[in-house]
Amino acid sequence: MAHFNFEDLEVWKRSVAFAKAVIDLAGVIETDRKHYRLIEQLESASTSIALNIAEGKGRYSKKEFIQFLYIARGSLFETITLLVIFYEKGWINHSQLENFKNEAGEIGKMISGLISSIKKSIN
Repeated sequence: MAHFNFEDLEVWKRSVAFAKAVIDLAGVIETDRKHYRLIEQLESASTSIALNIAEGKGRYSKKEFIQFLYIARGSLFETITLLVIFYEKGWINHSQLENFKNEAGEIGKMISGLISSIKKSIN
């Protein structure tokens, strides 16, 4: 079975687990049909984190990898913003929001640390 180098990154593993948890949450949210697009956007943003880490790792330059890590970080922030909106709408509770914020904070630190590490190796 093939193995890809991004699979060794702890931040990628955590991002996959985070996306899975968000998708699981999205699967139980009760809302009107007219709001399905927001749920789809939440799933898209949450999966984009790990997807961009993997895509960046597959690029040929460290600078490109860094750019994809910035995009992954942006997707992380987008996911949290959507979760805040869901909380404000009453679709998720405070505890759920805080759990996701805490995990997102850890993933964000890992992404920033990886960016810093790569930048140091370039200079």
